[in-house]
Formats: sequence, C-alpha cells, structure tokens
Amino acid sequence: MNYSVYNPANIQEIKGIYTKTFSDSEGQSEGKIIGELVNNMLIKTNKNELYCFVVEDNEKVVGAIIFTKITFGNDVNAFILSPVAINTEHQGKGIGQKLINFGIETLKSDGVELLFTYGDPNYYSKVGFKQTTEEQIKAPQALSFPHGWLCQSLISENIPSIKGGSFCVEALNKAEYW
Repeated sequence: MNYSVYNPANIQEIKGIYTKTFSDSEGQSEGKIIGELVNNMLIKTNKNELYCFVVEDNEKVVGAIIFTKITFGNDVNAFILSPVAINTEHQGKGIGQKLINFGIETLKSDGVELLFTYGDPNYYSKVGFKQTTEEQIKAPQALSFPHGWLCQSLISENIPSIKGGSFCVEALNKAEYW
C-alpha cells in the first residue's frame, strides 16, 4: 500500500471510490450525494483550504481522505476530516486508520492545531479524536448526531473551548451533511 497526496488528475477516480463505497454501505442515493460532495470539494475548494490523501494498491486508488478548513473568530489553524472512504474490498484491514494517521501527521507537520470530524466516536477514537460538545466548540451547522462531533488537538493534550461560531468550506456547508 502506498499513502500519498492526491493527484488532481485522479479526481474522477477518487469520486468513484466515494460513490461506490457509500453506495455499498448506505445505499445508492447516499453514494451519489457523497460522490458529488467530494467532486465539489476537490474542484471548488481553495487549495490552501484543502488536503486530500489517497492510498493505492498496485497503482490503483483504493481509498481517500479529505480535510478542509474550518475557521473561527480567532487565529486557530483547524481542519475537518470529512469524508473518508476505503473500497469495500479493502475494508477491515486497518487501511483507513493508516490513511487517517498519514493525513494527521502531514497536517501536524504543516502547523495545523485542531482537527475535527463528525462521525462514529468508536471508530474515530482509535485515531485520537475525542467527543466534544457544541458548548465547547460550535459546529458550522446544526448537528443531527451531536455525540458524533469530535476533535483532537495536534499541539496539546487538551481541547480548548472556542467562543463564537465556526465556518466550513462552501462544499461542506449544507445542513444535509450535518
């Protein structure tokens, strides 16, 4: 397995990974929604507000992860991990966790201070995320699954409280994703 920064020439292949993976697990409609989200993120998001990493097996992309900028009323350097997908045939082998850790280490070396995600606390706790509350740090949209709002600090053991609202990139800023 080879973990690396994505090649923009592979956007359609990456979109296909997300569409198929989410279709397999959540149904065809959800696969299409997530595929379009990924396409919009990769095409429309400012490159300074985006990280995308892939894992390849025999030079074929089998998984991807995207991190996009989240901003607050202060200077904290923060990103959101969303979404991640590993081809169904490659799941259950630790590839997703290795890809997430690869991304986290890259962001850490680039000076990112906080990482967020919105998902299964049992899964994401394995890669350092901890539950947070909206009283501690407000999400960009109303949460339909509040215990899935997760954070990790890349600079200390503690997750700070941040007053005020937060803002995510345009592609992710839709209530249906929250």
